[in-house]
Amino acid sequence: MQKNLIITTSPHLRDRATTASIMRDVCIALAPAGIAGIVFFGARAAVLIALSVITCVLAEFLYQKLTGQKVTVGDWSAVVTGLLLAYNMPTTVPWWMAVVGGVIAILLVKQLFGGIGSNFMNPALTARAVLFVSWGGVMGAYPITRFMEDTASGATPLALLAAKETVGDVQLWDLFIGNCAGVIGETCKAALLLGGIYLLVRKVIDWRIPCGMIGIVFICYLIYGGFNLALKEILSGALMLGAIFMATDYATSPQTNLGRIIMGVGCGLIVFVIRAFANYPEGTSFAILFMNVMTPLIDRYTVPKYFGEVKKNG
Repeated sequence: MQKNLIITTSPHLRDRATTASIMRDVCIALAPAGIAGIVFFGARAAVLIALSVITCVLAEFLYQKLTGQKVTVGDWSAVVTGLLLAYNMPTTVPWWMAVVGGVIAILLVKQLFGGIGSNFMNPALTARAVLFVSWGGVMGAYPITRFMEDTASGATPLALLAAKETVGDVQLWDLFIGNCAGVIGETCKAALLLGGIYLLVRKVIDWRIPCGMIGIVFICYLIYGGFNLALKEILSGALMLGAIFMATDYATSPQTNLGRIIMGVGCGLIVFVIRAFANYPEGTSFAILFMNVMTPLIDRYTVPKYFGEVKKNG
């Protein structure tokens, strides 16, 4: 007896991973950087992280309730957005900026475009860019850690590297462990690498974007200023935080392996150009946001055509 064929739409290959499980893994991977930020910058870092996360979760919950949508705060995506936003802020900002940033990230960037998976730019980075443009003086006042000699805000490693005569003042060990001026979640590269390895082992992120982005910055600076400068540049600023946790965002990064390589290389080149030739020493946020906008175009030329697809006439 011949059995009837059952035809279903794709995807035909299924995985046990869910949005909630993926976002929880990202939270676990972000935890070491958050702990390091609290150790180096004090209790105010914990307050800003908590405020940012609570605001993002509440903003999503209230918006979905008021608009009659299904409440999706249980998928942990709002928590991830809150963490990333807080990690991109210095501890010297007033508490209300974490609230304003959380509202911008969730309402203007995420929910108004259809919720998770529909936003075309990374919510946390977009909110950070808006805050930086609106209150540049506060967002650009980077505090030093509790273990540094002075007690005031100081120059970030990137600012010191930009002034070539002070390159020797930047110590590799301090960059690696996070004992340098900066924002909450970017300084401790050891913690970020630990989180990145966890995400790679769990197969939450693809290696192509972070390796391409960090690798291109290293190669460009190797040619531009030598090995010492190249190594210090990849350990400075938000490069690793952005490459590992924000450029790899599913909704705003390409779908194909080739597209992800293009994304990583493009981000790395833009970071190098901004850092090396512009007046602004950091370029990670703007590089990722620019490539977020380019993602649909990258997908258009890298996603393979369906088998049997016929090009439309006209």
